[in-house]
Amino acid sequence: MAGLVAFYLSVRLDLIPFCNPFIDGCVSISRAARHELPNHIFRALVLPAAVLQALTWVLCAGWLKGLGSNPDRWLRMLPWLGLLAAVFLVSYGTFLGTEGGAYRWMRRYGVVFYFGFTCICMVISAGQLFRLAQSGWIAPRFRFDRALMGLCFVLLALGLGSAFSPLYTPDEQAQDRVGNALEWNGATIFTVFFVSLAWLWRTTRFSARLTTER
Repeated sequence: MAGLVAFYLSVRLDLIPFCNPFIDGCVSISRAARHELPNHIFRALVLPAAVLQALTWVLCAGWLKGLGSNPDRWLRMLPWLGLLAAVFLVSYGTFLGTEGGAYRWMRRYGVVFYFGFTCICMVISAGQLFRLAQSGWIAPRFRFDRALMGLCFVLLALGLGSAFSPLYTPDEQAQDRVGNALEWNGATIFTVFFVSLAWLWRTTRFSARLTTER
């Protein structure tokens, strides 16, 4: 969502040309949010979102345990992987629009590790939900596990497409366009996954409360 807002503002401000980034790959998310007002808006949206995403994965582990999931090592790792993903997203958002070799390194690897750790978190949670559904713990109306697994497979396919793009694209410019388009579509899958997870929490009546002790 933050990327789309930044893209819209950058087009309106004539910072980038209008196109369909999901198909044309004419601009990356970073370039769409690199300068002036779009950069400030993007960071204002991404940094709080990183905190919320970290909290989501922490709560997701508790939600899956509450449904009856076996607390194996992957489920125990889920909150920590989510926290790492959030840290790298904060690093990416903080240094987007800055200059310098060290800042470029933090931006580049920030987004790479954010995508990687978030993808792992998605696979863990979808896999746990799939096993719960197979064992009969989840009622049929809650069986959204196949859709979440499908999103993970599509995301994996996009990642492989980006990794092997040099094999089927003629030049570096074409490779950039393919990578940009895959990046936009991958970010969209992230959004769909989080919305789906929110729907499942609502359907299963999952809630969390913050309490203090005197």
